[in-house]
Amino acid sequence: MEGLIFIAPLAGIVSLAFSVFFANSVLKEDVGNKKMQEIAGAIQEGAMAFLSRQYRTIAVVSIILAFIILFLLDNGLKIATGFLVGAISSALAGYIGMSVSVRANVRTAQAASSGLERALSVAFRGGAVTGLSVVGLALLGTSGFYILYGNVNLVVGFGFGASLISLFARVGGGIFTKAADVGADLVGKLEAGIPEDDPRNAGVIADNVGDNVGDCAGMGADLFETYVVTSLAAMLLGSLVINTYENAILYPLMLGSIAIFASIISIFFVKLGKDGNIMRALYRGVAGSTLICLIAFYFVTSALMGSMKFYYATLVGVLIMVLIVVITEYYTSTKYRPVKSIAASSETGAATNIISGLSIGFESTLLPTVVIVVGILASYFVVGGAADPGIGLYGIAIAAVNVINHRHDRCAGLLRPHY
Repeated sequence: MEGLIFIAPLAGIVSLAFSVFFANSVLKEDVGNKKMQEIAGAIQEGAMAFLSRQYRTIAVVSIILAFIILFLLDNGLKIATGFLVGAISSALAGYIGMSVSVRANVRTAQAASSGLERALSVAFRGGAVTGLSVVGLALLGTSGFYILYGNVNLVVGFGFGASLISLFARVGGGIFTKAADVGADLVGKLEAGIPEDDPRNAGVIADNVGDNVGDCAGMGADLFETYVVTSLAAMLLGSLVINTYENAILYPLMLGSIAIFASIISIFFVKLGKDGNIMRALYRGVAGSTLICLIAFYFVTSALMGSMKFYYATLVGVLIMVLIVVITEYYTSTKYRPVKSIAASSETGAATNIISGLSIGFESTLLPTVVIVVGILASYFVVGGAADPGIGLYGIAIAAVNVINHRHDRCAGLLRPHY
């Protein structure tokens, strides 16, 4: 079974290869007329300026922390090396995602002139670049350092580096995008009476720059961090039960590898049907990757763990993902009560709109919380946590790995370009 460990970095390399493939595919699309290119160029220039300035600041902090790790921790050189590589990989994931997204924007807009199906194809492929880059770099780095060091405890540096960049990129990008959004709305709508996203409002460019740096670069770094730390946590817990299950550390990496291959295949399932329903097309991709994973997980669990109770933990993770998707759809779709009630309350003024929006927002947190709590308990007991708490904690980690894996399967296409 030792040779199986090399499947994980191979899956990461394949994911990056497909990311390059989809990036080239998007960049070959028509960029539109001169005015479209002018606006797109301004957004690209602003986004890259922000990201360059942010990364220069983060680089200084990263180097200082790396020296602290180097001199204060045992095996400091190995952990500090992992820390720097994790930080660079996380930053690279965000950079790739935003770099492609700001170029896919104008191409998606131009493709829309040929119909919704063409626009969805370009946008989805542009988003897939981010998703596949994130999981490819994350799995390659995590498995690579484990193979190199042979000790999962020394891989924590890689996770620390990923977390650092995620903090800066997500928070910094989020602050910028909200500030730009609100500023553009205040100046345009309230003071000048200009509609939102009107080209006469100079703040619109800053707003679109914010959308890209916050929701593409920031989200890419955030997803990279969650993937790394969740997989790493499962591997660390697996090291506690390795005397009973010798492949407990390898198992999470294999699940991640399978999810990457399933994600790549499912990207080709996303096709707009005759009904023109975009969400149905996206859910078709989710369903395809889920089905592939469920079948493959069964055989991998049987071969590596020798007990199907861990397969049940993976099922819990998949079920949590499905329920969260359904709940999110219910609270955000215009078809259902929550959004309709907020829209209806808007007819009587801003006050009732705010009250309704806040109440629905608070309400929307209940069901996901219940699902997560029930999922934790189910994954704990289904693997025998009542008899062995260590195994129970490992079962929770395996369920979490599958939630994150399928979250990234979906993000392979849902991390979309922003305009």
